[in-house]
Amino acid sequence: MLNLFIDADACPVKDEAYRVAKRNSFTVSVVANQWMNMPNDPNIRLEVVDDGFDAADNWIAEYCERGDVVITEDIPLAARCIAKGARVLTGRGRIYDENTIGGAVAARELMQYLREAGTIKGGQKPMQEEDRREFAMELEKMMVGVRKAVVAR
Repeated sequence: MLNLFIDADACPVKDEAYRVAKRNSFTVSVVANQWMNMPNDPNIRLEVVDDGFDAADNWIAEYCERGDVVITEDIPLAARCIAKGARVLTGRGRIYDENTIGGAVAARELMQYLREAGTIKGGQKPMQEEDRREFAMELEKMMVGVRKAVVAR
């Protein structure tokens, strides 16, 4: 079974993910702390978790498996999923894997420290159409790679 997990509460590219997943025959689990409007598609399901701290992250980390694809901006969640063998992509098309997650964790901690010290303010630039295209292209490549790996087994 080919699975895509979306950390949905702040994900700006759900529609793009649904289209790419459908084209590649992936089942989609949209994990959120609240109900949201969903496409009428039997391969896309909404998993509403309680609103406790990291409840959606914990659900995804529990249910993802080797070969699954996870979309998240959350670096600690990405690290947990990579440790289970899942592939991870951000909403802007950045790939996290066993070679890049350590640096991402360190950069996150540094940025958090600098924000708390008042040295840095603000966050990422607003999402652009170019970011959406980059995401869709990277997700397509990732899903094709997963499908080839499954066929090769």
